[in-house]
Amino acid sequence: MAQRAAFWAPETFAARRPRLRARARIVKALRGWFESEGFVEIEPSALQVSPGNETHIAGFATRFEPLGAPPATYYLHSSPEFDCKKLLAAGETKIFSLAHVFRNGERTRLHHPEFTMLEWYRAEAPYRALIDDCAAVLAVAAEAAEAREFSYRDSSLDPRAAPEILPVTEAFSRYAGVDLPALLGDSDALAREAARLGLRVSADDHWSDLFSKIVSDRIEPKLGHGRATVLIDYPASEAALARRKPDDPRFAERFELYGCGVELANAFGELTDPIEQRRRFEADMAERARIYGSAYPIDENFLDALAVMPPASGCALGFDRLVMLASGAAHIEDVLWAPAAAP
Repeated sequence: MAQRAAFWAPETFAARRPRLRARARIVKALRGWFESEGFVEIEPSALQVSPGNETHIAGFATRFEPLGAPPATYYLHSSPEFDCKKLLAAGETKIFSLAHVFRNGERTRLHHPEFTMLEWYRAEAPYRALIDDCAAVLAVAAEAAEAREFSYRDSSLDPRAAPEILPVTEAFSRYAGVDLPALLGDSDALAREAARLGLRVSADDHWSDLFSKIVSDRIEPKLGHGRATVLIDYPASEAALARRKPDDPRFAERFELYGCGVELANAFGELTDPIEQRRRFEADMAERARIYGSAYPIDENFLDALAVMPPASGCALGFDRLVMLASGAAHIEDVLWAPAAAP
C-alpha cells in the first residue's frame, strides 16, 4: 500500500474535512433515528476473551498482567456481537452500538485495522425486518450528508430507493451461470464451475473457498448499482452465527447489503442453540488452524448466554464505508478522523 500523507498535515486535513463533518452529521442523525425507533445505545467492551471464531478474521492479542496474579491474554473485539447478545440474554430487546472494532491484517481502500461498526438487534423480530432498517439507515445518512446519490469509483445509487432483494441462488444463476442448489456441498463440481469462469482453483480449496471466490469475482461487482442490493438467504455453511431457514434448512437466514459494488452490512436471524453454535465454532477454528496455523479460544460465557437469549435478528454495518459512499470518498482513510499510522 502506498504511503499516505499524515492525516494531520493541514493541506491534507483541509481536503478531508468536509467528509469528516458529513461523518459527524451522519453519526448524530443515526443516533437520533435509532432512539426514535425505541433502541437503547449500548457500550461493548473492546477487551474480550476471544476476538470471534470466524475462519478468516484475524484478531489483535494483548497481554493483561494483573498485580499478584498470572498474566492472561485478551483480544480486541472484531465485532460487538458477543456483548450485544449477552445483553439480549440479560433482557434488553432493542439495542444498537457504534463501536470501534479491530481486525488484523486488513488495510486497503475499503479496510482499516481499526474501524467503526454500527450494529443493532431486535429481539423477537424476523431477519427480513432488518431490510427496512437498512433502507432507513441509507436514507438517513443521505439526508445528513446532503447527498442526492451515493457513489464509489464509477458507480452510483439512489439511497432513497427501495433496495433490490436478490436471493443468493438467483445471483449465482444470473451473474455466473451456476446452479448453486445442485452443487451444495460438492466441492469438485463447484471447482469445475469456478475453473469454467476463469478463476484460480487450488487443490486444497474447500467448498466455502470456492463459493467466496465466485461471489467476490462474479457477483459482488454487479450489486448495488442504481439502488442498493440485499443479497439474501446464503447456504447454511456460509452463515456461522445464523439460524437455518425452517422451510429449507440447506440455507440460512442471512443477508448482506451492497452499494456500488461494496459490501456494507451483514445481517442474521440469530442462532440461539449453544450446542450447534459450539459445533460451528469448533469447525471454523479447525479450518482456521488448517489454513493459518492458529486458532482462537471460544467464549464459554457467550455460549452460556445463547442458552437464555430470546429469538432475535441483528445487523452489522461498516459505518466508515457508509460514510465513504455518502460523501463520494475513494479511500476509507478519507473518512476517518485519525487513521492509524502506517507501519
